[in-house]
Amino acid sequence: MNSRTATCLFFGSQRCIRGVVASKRHCARPAAQNDPAEKTKFNPGPTTKYDWIGPPDRLSNLRPIIYHIPENETPLERKLRHLRQETEDWNHEFWTHQNVTFSKEKEEYVHSQLKAKGLTERDERGRKRTLNSEEMAVFYKRFLDKNCIKHASYNREWYQRNFTITLLMARVALHNVWRTLTGQGRSKSKPTVMPK
Repeated sequence: MNSRTATCLFFGSQRCIRGVVASKRHCARPAAQNDPAEKTKFNPGPTTKYDWIGPPDRLSNLRPIIYHIPENETPLERKLRHLRQETEDWNHEFWTHQNVTFSKEKEEYVHSQLKAKGLTERDERGRKRTLNSEEMAVFYKRFLDKNCIKHASYNREWYQRNFTITLLMARVALHNVWRTLTGQGRSKSKPTVMPK
């Protein structure tokens, strides 16, 4: 089990994993202002030894991750961490945009279908009207067809990034094994801090 799955902490809760507590006061998240892809600005303390994973983002539905920066991080480990963070940011941005577009087009489609039937958005009891599954299937197919090339491009990029990350993880693991076998400790350099 890797540190990402074994040691995640949930922002905004009082869950304790491996003796570290994430409390609401430390994780307060400002409301997004004019930027649908804005993510949490929370940073764990410098003494943390684990990756932190937050709750699903309200727009992208992805859990943000803050990667642990090991003390005396090697250049190879730094490269891996930066690539993982860059990939997460890219993924978050793509799905935020895609989900916002989907929701907007879905609302427009439902509104136009109700209008074509001569119905208002709400019934006589004030409940929001919906379309049946066959009517919605038309929208879903149209949306997928319209975004087919974009999704294929996303999948290609996603596989390439994951392949590169996997290779870098293997290199880091081999490097760490080699250092252990040769008795070399970590260098005495200062830990790297990611720019905000």
